[in-house]
This record gives sequence, C-alpha cells and structure tokens, in this order.
Amino acid sequence: MGSNLLEELSKNDILITPEAYEKLKDLDNSDKEIISKLKDYVERNLEFPLITNEIVEEVFIEKKPQVPKIKIKKKRSKLEIIKNIESLNSDGDIKNLLNYFHNRYEKLRGLLEKRLGKIVDIKDIGDNEVKIAGIVNEVRTTKKNHKIIELEDKTGKCIVFVNKDGDLFKKTENIVQDEVIGVIGKKNGRFVTASEIIQPGIPRIEEKNSNCTILFLSDLHIGSSKFLENSFEKLISWINEGGNIAGEIEYIIIAGDIVDGVGIYPGQEKELAIKDIEGQYEEAARLLGEIRKDIKIIIAPGNHDASRIAEPQQPLEKEYAKALYDLPNAEFVSNPSIICIDGLKIMIYHGRSFDDMAISANFSHDKPAEIMAELLEKRHLAPIYGLRTPIAPEPEDHLVIDTIPDIFHAGHVHINDYKKYKGIHLINSGTFQEQTEFQKIHNIRPTPGQVPVLHNSKIKVLSVEKLPAT
Repeated sequence: MGSNLLEELSKNDILITPEAYEKLKDLDNSDKEIISKLKDYVERNLEFPLITNEIVEEVFIEKKPQVPKIKIKKKRSKLEIIKNIESLNSDGDIKNLLNYFHNRYEKLRGLLEKRLGKIVDIKDIGDNEVKIAGIVNEVRTTKKNHKIIELEDKTGKCIVFVNKDGDLFKKTENIVQDEVIGVIGKKNGRFVTASEIIQPGIPRIEEKNSNCTILFLSDLHIGSSKFLENSFEKLISWINEGGNIAGEIEYIIIAGDIVDGVGIYPGQEKELAIKDIEGQYEEAARLLGEIRKDIKIIIAPGNHDASRIAEPQQPLEKEYAKALYDLPNAEFVSNPSIICIDGLKIMIYHGRSFDDMAISANFSHDKPAEIMAELLEKRHLAPIYGLRTPIAPEPEDHLVIDTIPDIFHAGHVHINDYKKYKGIHLINSGTFQEQTEFQKIHNIRPTPGQVPVLHNSKIKVLSVEKLPAT
C-alpha cells in the first residue's frame, strides 16, 4: 500500500486528508477493497468527496458496542419469616382428627364473632333470633330446590334452611363441606331458617408501597421431559444481565413443584428425563445456581416435591434436596408459609386445594385467582377434608388464614392468573412445563413462561418468549 493507493484515489476523484491517509496505510485491507468501500460511502453520504480521519474510522474501524452498566440494587430488603412449619405432631390417632377440627372451629368462630358479636352454642338455640357458627357437615338441595345446610359445633348439630326464592340463596352456591360459617336465623320447628349467612371474611386492606422487586415462580417441574429448559435458561440470562427490572430483583419466590418427582401419577415415568429424585434436585441446583448470588431464592414445597404428601408440608427434605441446600442464597420454607419483605406480608401456598374447590363449588382451574379470593373469605387454605388434598390432622390447623397478607402467591394449576382483591395481590405464577398427557386427559391448558414480577408496587407479567435475547 502506498503510491498505488494514492493513484487509485485520484483516479476515482476521492480527496483525502493526510491524517486519514496515514490511518488507511495501517489497515490490512487491499487497495481494491479500500477504494470500493470509500466510493460507496461517498456516493451515499457526501456531496464533496473529502475523506477525513473520522470517516476512515466509521468505514473501516469496527467499534465495540458499549456494554450497558448492569443496574443491580446494592442492599437487599429485609426478610422476616413469620410462619414456617418445621415440626409436626400428627401420629394418625383419631383423637388428633377431633382436636384438629376443634381447633379449626375455635379459630374461625373467633373471627366470626368479630363480625357478628356474641355467638351462641347450637345446644342453646332458643325461639328468638340467634347467631350461630358451625362446621358444614353437608349441603343438599330439597325436592323443591331449597337448600339444607347441616351445621355442627362442639355442642351439637342443627339444620339450616335457605329458601330458594330469597337473595340469600345465591350465597349457598360456594359453601363447601368442612368450612366454618356463621348464620343469623330463627328456629322454625326442627330447622333454623336463615336470614343471613356470613363467612369469616377478609377486610379491605390499605395497599402498601414497596421499593422491593420480587419475581414469582412455581411449578418448574425440573426432571420432566416436558420441562421447558431453554425458556427457563433464557429467564435466568435475562435476570443475570441486570436490565431495568432484572437488575432490581432482590428475591425470587418459588411456590412449590421445583422438580417433577417420581411416582406422582400413573405413567409418569414415561415423561421423566431424570428418573431419580436426587438427580432432579441436582439439576434444579445447577439451574438455580446460575442465578446472581445477590438474589435470595425462597423455596416452598409442592405435591411433586420431596416432602410429606399431606398438608401442611414441612420444608424440602435435605436428604433428597441436598444439592439445593448447598446453594448459598437459598432459603427453605414450609407449605403454607408467611414471610415479610420490605413490610409486605406474603403468604405462600402451593395450591393443591384448588382441585377440590373446582370439583365442589362454582369455580374453574382456568381462573385460580377467583379460587384464591374465595379461600381468603373462608379464611382457610384447604377447607374440604378428604377429597384430593390430603390433610394431616395436626393438633393445630395451620391452614387457617390467621394473618391477612398483602400478597397471596400460589401455583399448582399451571395457569398464570392475577387479580387484586380488597387490596391484596393474588398471584398464580403458572409453570415452566408444557402440557403433559395427564393434563390433556383433564383438559388443563397450561400457560408456560409467564412470570409475575412485583416492581414499583405493581404486578407486571413478563412473557419469557418476548424477553430480549442476551
């Protein structure tokens, strides 16, 4: 490169400054390539064909893209664990079952009395208007389509009659067996004719502002051949890149079913990529271990996880999930549990009882947030005993909702849903598993890769598919 290049530039009527020419001499490009690129640049951009140092850099010197500064919040908001059930006492004795229901009744009767005032025992029902509370033994429809509700407390039973023609009748549609309700009514022969039915209920709460950013997950089902690994890896890459929202994430809360488990449903082994439970948790630890260590990962069990089958479930068993316990930024809680982050009370429940509510009342798996709102009104996470949700008869009923949360986070049904109810964020965080054969049989259509995030006190649902590639 030298005089030949100058001659070629002159032949093509291209002028060049001395500094630009010196820059060209340092290039590895051939004279022919240099002339071709400069002619193209002049034709497209210049009225006067003078090549400057800046133009040479623009055309020939590849500039490295500026790497954006990762915005990561330096100090994590305080975490407080309010409810974490680590020791359980059920031994299968029938007395425990009686004690369990007595405890449920007393807790919920106390909540009802805050709404109704003094409640009388069923044995003391007189001829005047009464306020009673009881566990629902049965709800049935008469031949004339009226409703009959059998209630029981520690002192006896009574039959509550609800006329089909009154406004009250609609309230009976979602009453389920074993929940505790209050009734205002008057004795009429062997019945109490109801004038009002009251649930323990939940008051509207004042919404709290928070600067904390929390990402909500559930139902990863790692180990399943249907686990969407590429989608989950994309989410992890987005989190680690630390963009506007990702860099502010302080906590990830997983509401159960981290792995697919073994022997959970008939034929499951045909859909397992990892066929032993320890191997599934090792893979879960590998994936979750890729997440930035400044983020705390809070993990509760679900019905596919290594914890006892019956609710309440203790935290994951370390014997099987040792690889997860080795993660320095993991915290393990029970199902259900209540935590507090930056002043926000968050109730975590996997959601097994949603199956029972869909079977027994006027609800659908497609709208889990509606079920969650109803459970808040019942003030119980799994009111129905003896259907699909196995419940251990502990001396205390840990499934009663004693504490009103700011956020209620669940999963299980694999369908993303969100609703704000009386100031409470109801979040069902969907799944990272595509539709299984079992779900096809039961007509369950999952919504994988939809991720709720609390950011600036609002819930945003991110589609992993639409996240920018990293």
